[in-house]
Amino acid sequence: MDVLTKNQRKYNMSHIRRAETKPELLIKDGLEALGFGYQPKEFGHPDFINKKKKIVVFVDGCFWHKCKRHYVQPENNKTFWIAKINKNVRRDRAVNLRFKKNGFTVIRLWEHDVIKKPEICIASIELNKPNRHALN
Repeated sequence: MDVLTKNQRKYNMSHIRRAETKPELLIKDGLEALGFGYQPKEFGHPDFINKKKKIVVFVDGCFWHKCKRHYVQPENNKTFWIAKINKNVRRDRAVNLRFKKNGFTVIRLWEHDVIKKPEICIASIELNKPNRHALN
């Protein structure tokens, strides 16, 4: 059961950022030093891109992208949220495929990994390890 009223929940959800999230900002300086641009206006909205090396990086929120470790299905408005989250996951796959078809390496990081070990995330990108769970 949600401890917030419907209006309180709506207010909270409306203030969730799409860009400049805490995990993104934790690795921003390190990736910029490696030649990555931040929040480029590109298909799929990658968080970082290095066009010269053809690498895109996404920092995925555990809730929004259905992290197997931390995703908890909402109790309220289940039909909406299940459809929304599953749509995000399908879109992630389509975005990955399109970048890969264009010769890019796609690296997806979970927010919990970036928050816990930002320097390891930066190092894994520098070494070009595209495995999402290389940090686990």
